[in-house]
Amino acid sequence: MEFWKYYDVTHKEHLVCNPTSVVKLNELVQLLHLNSGSKVLEIAIGKGEFLVRLVERYNVSIVGIDLSPYHLGDAKQKVKERVPKADVKLIQMDGANYEPKEPESFDLSCCLGASWIYNGHEGTLKYLMKQTKLKGFIIVGEPFWISRPPKEYFDNSELKYETISTHAGNVQVGENLGLKLLYTFVSTQDEWDRYIGLQWYAMDKYALEHPEDPDLPELLNKLNKEKTLYLNWERDFIGWAIYVFRKL
Repeated sequence: MEFWKYYDVTHKEHLVCNPTSVVKLNELVQLLHLNSGSKVLEIAIGKGEFLVRLVERYNVSIVGIDLSPYHLGDAKQKVKERVPKADVKLIQMDGANYEPKEPESFDLSCCLGASWIYNGHEGTLKYLMKQTKLKGFIIVGEPFWISRPPKEYFDNSELKYETISTHAGNVQVGENLGLKLLYTFVSTQDEWDRYIGLQWYAMDKYALEHPEDPDLPELLNKLNKEKTLYLNWERDFIGWAIYVFRKL
């Protein structure tokens, strides 16, 4: 099974490809007060909803990076339909390999929920800092432990406890790097349920429409394993937040 196919199938019903509501996404856009022509870098754009809303509100210039051909295709179609005349450059590549011509040239650099690209939260912040102007915004989306799950969870999951931190720990990592925390958008349990539940719904729809797909057993097996982890442990023990920092 192709790696990105699973995420395309499970996120077909999503507008925002993380556990953030559209209401909070709009609040984030409104909070930034960017100038027309401001330069924005987004790593792992998903379907591009955040970047398109930034363009619609502020007429910014955007570079968007994503490795998934499926999501990048969705984002390109969205740009074509909603902001066809905007200065938007979408590139299919590994964000770890993207280096702009000029360092520290973006007014806003962000990566919402893909810190694995840079080996974790700290690595992501360090990378974004290199691309961002002084006084610019750095925004990341990151999971955190609400409390430590029991050993049974780690016996059934590939996630290690050391891989993520607490909410306060995520903030501390940024502050230790010299960033100033401005705001956090913490997802509610309802937002988590919607994000995860839409994946179950999308997979069921795909299975009904594509019973002949040879990848279907593997797709369903992966989804069912993730469903078990979420319902038994992750719903109670893992949170998610968007962190808005300023580079000083």
